[in-house]
This record gives sequence, C-alpha cells and structure tokens, in this order.
Amino acid sequence: MKVAPEITYRNVDKSDALDNLVNEKIGKLEQVCDYISSCHIAIEKIHDRPRSGSPYRVRIDITVPPGHELVAESNPSDTNQYAPLDAVVRDAFKAAVQQLRKLSKRQQESDKAKTHDDPQESIALVTKLFPDRGYGFIKTIDNAQEIYFHRNSVLHDDFDRIEIGTGVRFSVEEGEEGPQATTVQIVNKPGASVGKSEQTLIEPPLGWRE
Repeated sequence: MKVAPEITYRNVDKSDALDNLVNEKIGKLEQVCDYISSCHIAIEKIHDRPRSGSPYRVRIDITVPPGHELVAESNPSDTNQYAPLDAVVRDAFKAAVQQLRKLSKRQQESDKAKTHDDPQESIALVTKLFPDRGYGFIKTIDNAQEIYFHRNSVLHDDFDRIEIGTGVRFSVEEGEEGPQATTVQIVNKPGASVGKSEQTLIEPPLGWRE
C-alpha cells in the first residue's frame, strides 16, 4: 500500500487485540491487491445499549489506480443477533476483499485485452523521483519491472505534479540504456479517497513498500 492506512475510532476503546485484528485484515487486502492507493477505516459505536443487532459499525474506503473507489461497510441491523465488534470488523473486511478480488479480476482481463491491441501501454506507480534532475522511475502494477522516465516524457507538462505513489499510464520504448517510459500520463494522485474519516489517528506518509 503506497499510503499508510488511516484508522479512526469513534466511541470505541482501542485495544491491542483490536489493533492486531485490523492490521491483520489490512495485510489480507494487500495480498489481494498490492497497489492500493489509499485505505480509510472508520470503526465506531453508534448505540450504547441496542435492544438487538450490534452497536458497532465499520466502514472501509479504498482507492485503487487508476481511479477506482470502493466502499465496504458492516452495520448489523436490528433484526440480526447481537454481533461483537471483532465480528463486525471481520465482516467489513470480508466485503472489502470480495470487492478487491472482483476489481483485480476485471483489471487483469482489461490489461489482457489492451495487451492484445497495444502491447506497449501499461499502468504503473511512481516509485522513485528526482525532481532536481528531472527524472524518476515507475514500476508496473505487477511489480515486474522498474522503468526510467524523463520529465519531457510526461504529458501536459505535469512532471511537477508527480509524487511518489502517483499512478500513471505510459508507453515504453527501448533507449540507449534500456527500456524507458514515454507519453507518461497521470491517472491518479496519492491519497485520493472518498468518505475520508473526520479524525485521523494514523497520519499517511507518502511512501512505497517494495
């Protein structure tokens, strides 16, 4: 995940057990899709003494390059048997995993179709950037290859808008020192999200996990 997840607790006491469970489930998300742009998790208690159902609600907002926004939520209704917090957390992440799997499958099928028509066009993330020197490196979504790009190859003079973790679409050609990206086009910015939590307990530093 190129931006650290944001986790918000509202009217819920954070415990080591809960924190470990959430981090374990975040790891499951990364196993399904290791190029998630951002992930915002809200865990809240919405009722103090519900007659039935669960007092808890968990919402997960995820963005995936080039601009997909996924929302998974678990909020057991009053008709359900009382569900403890850990069960609500598991249900929310289960729904998120299912959505990511469907999206990843669609993207893989789309990539195969594009490869058939235009084998040179791909989606990648910026992994290294040297603004003073006017170049950087991008890595394809499947982590197969890291490719050099120059500021002159970035469309619309957008080089200065690029950051570590920016998603781009590009073509590739052979240069004197190996493959290099051409016609680099920004398709998303780091940290783009929907339903962002009002309170952030974990600040999202820009970075990239190799």
